[in-house]
This record gives sequence, structure tokens and C-alpha cells, in this order.
Amino acid sequence: MYRGLFISSGILVLIAFGFLLKSENSPNIPIQSNFVVDADNGETVFYASGCLSCHSSVAPDNKLALGGGEAFDTAFGTFYAPNISMSSKYGIGNWSFDDFYTALKNGKSPSNENYFPVFPYSSYSNMRDQDIVDLWGYWQTLPTVDTPNKKHAIGFPFNIRKIISFWNFLYAESAKFSTIDDRSTYLVEALGHCTQCHTPRNFLGGLKTEQWFKGAVNPSGKGKIPSIHPSDLQWSKEEIAEYLSSGFTPEYDVAGGKMAVVIENTSKLSEADRTRIAEYLMRLNDD
Repeated sequence: MYRGLFISSGILVLIAFGFLLKSENSPNIPIQSNFVVDADNGETVFYASGCLSCHSSVAPDNKLALGGGEAFDTAFGTFYAPNISMSSKYGIGNWSFDDFYTALKNGKSPSNENYFPVFPYSSYSNMRDQDIVDLWGYWQTLPTVDTPNKKHAIGFPFNIRKIISFWNFLYAESAKFSTIDDRSTYLVEALGHCTQCHTPRNFLGGLKTEQWFKGAVNPSGKGKIPSIHPSDLQWSKEEIAEYLSSGFTPEYDVAGGKMAVVIENTSKLSEADRTRIAEYLMRLNDD
């Protein structure tokens, strides 16, 4: 009885804390008209950010169809990737630039509800304003997919979105690790959000930054996501860049599973950007 009372009290405290943080970290939204849209850069940001990796339609007629529907099993329940196509009925076709910006930078919906951090806004919050403007410009060219969304299968108390404010307070800043502010860091930590899969998490889902890129348990509970820290992945810079281009490893193996979808994205980046990602990984031994 006391254990149940303790848990219930803890949940109430978290909910209260969530209300207190209702307006935390409200983004300073830039004026879209102050920027010149670069659609080519928007396409680069789209692939670098891996939007297709999670939100591609389950049975797409078009490779750029973002109808969602893929299931992601986790310790907190099953999340279904939402439709983020330009559908006005089921997707984000009715969103403004401000809505788009706030979702990426603050993990908030147009109705000011918290998104669950399975959406990697803690990484995207580090995106640069020009890139978000360009990405939104490119988004307008993507196809409309009229596929209804699936409801997440999450049990109490994890289905309470207010609690996410508490999670944000504890962990939203943990996706930024490197103190070096360069293109390499930006590609990996902000756009590519590589750490979201390759770094282990604690029981609340926060990143264990002391084990940065050291591998993690697969959220589905099946198998492990490998370490890509240079102390474990002893590939050269050139071999990492080649893997991000072709999916072929130095051992003549090929990327599989979700990583194969990631390679579809990174293969569309410039050779220079793939090399920069490799450079970021190689210098982790210096930290």
C-alpha cells in the first residue's frame, strides 16, 4: 500500500512540476520573411536530419511520402510515427512556419502540448534558424499523404504529456556534447541526432553522456545498437565516410536494419559532409 502511495505521490509531484514549467524554453521565433529561402540547402538539411528514417510511409508510392505509421517499441510503450506530410487533414499541411519552428526547437505542438522525446527535438533544438527556414521551404514541395495517424500505445503515467516538461528540465540539453562548434559537430549532434540511438539511456530515457556513442540497448529490447566510439569502432576516417556513402563496411559487410535507411540519407550528402561526420567520431578519443 505504501509503495503505491509513494508512486502516486511522485506522479502528482511530476505533474505539478510539469504545470510549473508549462512555458519553459519558449523559442524566440525568427521572422521568416527576413530570410532568403535556399531550397537546395533545405533538401540537404532534410536528408541530414533523417526525416525519412522514421516518418516514411509504411508502403510508400513515393520515396518522399511522409505518411508515417512505423511502430517504435520502447520500455515506455509503442510509439507510431505520425504523418508529417503536407496533408491538411492528417499531416502538417495547416501548420505555419512558427508551428514548424516551435516543434523543432522546443518540442511543442501548435496547441502547446509536449511532444514525446522519441521525436528528437532535444537534438533539433540546436538547429540554426536559416536551416529551419530552408527546410520548411523544401517541405512545401513534398507530397501530400492522406493516411490517418495511429494512436500511441503508452500506459499510465507515461502517456501524460505534462510530465515531459520535467523530462525536458532534466535531459533536453544532454543531446549537445562537444564544445567544438563546427560543421562536424552540427551535422552529428543537431541534424543527424546520431547520439539518440548510439548512446545508452537511464531508466527515465535520459542520455548517459558519460558513455557518449558507446552503444545502447535497442529500445525494442531486441539486440543492441553498436558502439561507434573510436575506441570500439576502429575504422579509419575514410572507411567511416565510405560506409556513410555505400553502406559497405571494411569487413565487406553491408548496413542492415534501420541503419540501411540512415545510409539512404547520408548517401545524399556531399562527400565533404560525410567526411566531417567521420572527423567528429574520430576526435571523440580526445575528449
